[in-house]
Amino acid sequence: MPPSESQPRIWLLLGDKKGDNGQVETIAEALQSMLGWHCELKRIKVLEPFVFGKAKVGPTLYHIDRERSDPLQAPWPDLVITVGRSPANVALWVQQQSGGHSKIVLVGKPSGLMERFDLIVISTEILLAPYPNVLRISMPLMRIDADAVQQAAREWTARFADLPRPLIAIMVGGPTNPFVYNDAVTDRLIEAARAVCAEGGTPYLTTSRRTPPAVVERLKSGLPAEARLFAWSAEAGDNPYMGLLGLADRFIVTGDSISMMVEVTRLGKPLAILPLPCGLLGSLDQLRRSLARWLFNPGNGGRRDRLRAWLARLVYHSRFIRHTRHYPGFHQKLVDLQLATWYGETPRAPTGRYPDDVSIVVGRIRSLPADRPTD
Repeated sequence: MPPSESQPRIWLLLGDKKGDNGQVETIAEALQSMLGWHCELKRIKVLEPFVFGKAKVGPTLYHIDRERSDPLQAPWPDLVITVGRSPANVALWVQQQSGGHSKIVLVGKPSGLMERFDLIVISTEILLAPYPNVLRISMPLMRIDADAVQQAAREWTARFADLPRPLIAIMVGGPTNPFVYNDAVTDRLIEAARAVCAEGGTPYLTTSRRTPPAVVERLKSGLPAEARLFAWSAEAGDNPYMGLLGLADRFIVTGDSISMMVEVTRLGKPLAILPLPCGLLGSLDQLRRSLARWLFNPGNGGRRDRLRAWLARLVYHSRFIRHTRHYPGFHQKLVDLQLATWYGETPRAPTGRYPDDVSIVVGRIRSLPADRPTD
């Protein structure tokens, strides 16, 4: 969108995933500060079956609660910025209603209809065929609300005051392909807690909504008495997560949770990544993901890279490998950037800085008409 054009009408279509939404909000703030472009927020509420279920991909509203969602009506926007499958479906519907006028910027991997998005912004962990409408950046644009962290730190300071230091936050996610949460994972979490106790500190474990109940029960019975455990539930109050982000001395995070790793590294806190095992099927899937990482690497544009890009697009259209995440690549990127270490290594403070690629994204959005993808 050339600078000579007037302010475009921009909609932010956001669902209920706070971490995902933060990436879009980061872009919106940059558009405002760098270009003076204002964005209109449209909250999307999905129907109950799709809170955890997946809607069919396409330009449709069948999966959303129209009464609880913000109005979607003309005048249609020039640009829609969104993230996630359900809001992306709404964006495609808006584009359809506008007669194809509304351009769409999607943050994260598409679940389908890749060619319908004008710009797809992906970071290290996402593997996607190298098309002209794909913009690769170093790290997710997830952000952390520093003010909220500071407020939580003030609220939890007195409650953590009697806990022996160092205070080590151990953040536990849940099964995500290709990873499994078996007894070996639980044993390692308990082992990590005991190691913290052995050095005279306090391990404080927090689980998430994805943590299997069996893992939570084993933690409750197996952790040393000096450890603290917050078991997440929809009804649980006094979640110490934000307080720990502000006050913990070090962090151990399971390798399935990209959002938790990003939050810790964006705060400049010491992070140790706890790798997770794959089951039999997961190991085969990991081979597929490793193949996709090589295949979808755009390279430097040389002859071999162009040949690989041609093969990647062929494979993408054959549906053998569409898009996926490669968690080990993301972990290694954090280590290479000196933002994290592997669990088991000597803990150390990060010496690198979290990459800020938002200006690159803003530049591509500004030039969208020249970059509209073709099949």
